[in-house]
Amino acid sequence: MTVTHPDAHPRITAEEFLTAEPDAFGDIEIIDGLVVQMRAQSEAHSRIVRRLATALDDARDPAGPCLRIGSDVAVRFADAEDRRTDHRLNIRYPDIFVRDCEPYDVNTVRDHIALVVEVVSKSTVDTDTSEKHPLYARTGIPAYLIVHFDKSWETIDRIEEYRLDWSGLRYMPHKVHRTALVLDTPVTLAITFDALHRP
Repeated sequence: MTVTHPDAHPRITAEEFLTAEPDAFGDIEIIDGLVVQMRAQSEAHSRIVRRLATALDDARDPAGPCLRIGSDVAVRFADAEDRRTDHRLNIRYPDIFVRDCEPYDVNTVRDHIALVVEVVSKSTVDTDTSEKHPLYARTGIPAYLIVHFDKSWETIDRIEEYRLDWSGLRYMPHKVHRTALVLDTPVTLAITFDALHRP
């Protein structure tokens, strides 16, 4: 669950966001113009994001297409259909994404993402599994991974892999990884959960 702070910056327009410094608003996401303050993540969450991003980066094929790995970088999704300018903007910060090497632009980077990864935490489980799932699919991102922890919130239980279906509008379950993540696109990768957990 996320927490909003209505007295801080309750709403923001695209112009206000785009003319500000990248770190001007702190740890937030923006949903239909509403500024949503994000909670700090656990050490386990941070560790898995860091190690998985490194594994994806290391798996890039120098002879293949140019790919870049992003983590907690702003991505602008389609604006909401609302006449009020402060009710439109949608900015998310995926835990990890793999994109092509076109120059980064917050307004268009979504069109260049091949894989997005969210590592679920106690405060984001609903957002990662319910809200972002259709958002990323409607955007046309070909693959989506959701990393789930077990009840201890320290150890990975499973990684769900979704692929965009033929309509390009929704994800279909592709595979549930139980002990290791094995990918064939956009990079070829095999990494055990133990390797992601190592001290």
